[in-house]
Amino acid sequence: MKEKANENGKDTNKIGQSKLAQLKKITVVVVDTGDIAAIEKYTPVDATTNPSLIFAAAQKPQYRALIEEAVSYSKSRSKSAHDQKRLLLDKLFVNFGVQILKIIPGRVSTEVGARLSFDVPASIQKAKDLIQLYADAGIARERVLIKLASTWEGALAAKELEKEGIHCNMTLMFSLPQAVACAKAKATLVSPFVGRILDWYKKSEGVSGYPAAQDPGVLSVQEIYAYYKKFGYKTEVMGASFRNAEEILELAGCDLLTISPQYLEELQNAEGEVVRKLDPAKAKTQNIAEIDVEENHFRYAFNENAMAVEKLAEGIRNFAKDTVKLEEFVAKTFI
Repeated sequence: MKEKANENGKDTNKIGQSKLAQLKKITVVVVDTGDIAAIEKYTPVDATTNPSLIFAAAQKPQYRALIEEAVSYSKSRSKSAHDQKRLLLDKLFVNFGVQILKIIPGRVSTEVGARLSFDVPASIQKAKDLIQLYADAGIARERVLIKLASTWEGALAAKELEKEGIHCNMTLMFSLPQAVACAKAKATLVSPFVGRILDWYKKSEGVSGYPAAQDPGVLSVQEIYAYYKKFGYKTEVMGASFRNAEEILELAGCDLLTISPQYLEELQNAEGEVVRKLDPAKAKTQNIAEIDVEENHFRYAFNENAMAVEKLAEGIRNFAKDTVKLEEFVAKTFI
């Protein structure tokens, strides 16, 4: 259906609507937080979490019961301190996920620990453990996305999990070779990180910023989106990790965008027309060469991208650090 236009050519359907409301009409908006109150406020379709977000949410007193229940669960299942720590974190992530799913209609993303980013069997087993915990809580696997790092090993794990109906969200993505490997694995979703790419280029080029249309992170997501639509991959693209609202608006029309409460608030309070920037029909007309993603080609092509190599390694390290911080916080406060 075409938008109604007045005599001045403006879309009357958009007059008085916030930018967030307009964005939701062309892109699935996902909230990027572990704070359940923030999710309730912005009524997203889906939600994403990671160890950093769960650690931040765990500091808040209103979520104390979720932590205490996870502690009780872990102690009741094992007498081994090592096993208790593992079970506690799994149950804590799932407890937050279950609460989130009570208030959103779609899916929640729950992350396999970054310390397993290069371990295919362990990643597969962890994903199955998380899915079983969700099942025990009455949550169907269709409502859960398992987040895996976009390493070669992560793609291999996703390929096996997807065969079993366990859907995957490939995170820490910074390059087209990663995206193609994950699409070949038939991952449900990829989450290219916009803001972290921008951070790298600002530091590398010694600049304070870029116009949104020239933002390197924005361009990376546009490249991945166009490639998927050109070659008919069903894997969805979800732009993530934003540094400003302008990056988000430059990706209007992307399959999904996961946005922090800060920028959801800004877009909700902003007026003005939101123009669709990404369109599958236009992507199919682009002159794009298909690339090889056999393991040797993947590793060489990925290694050629210094930004992607550095940001993936940094992201894995930092997520692992936040997992350790969460473990230590829970142990100190609740055990």
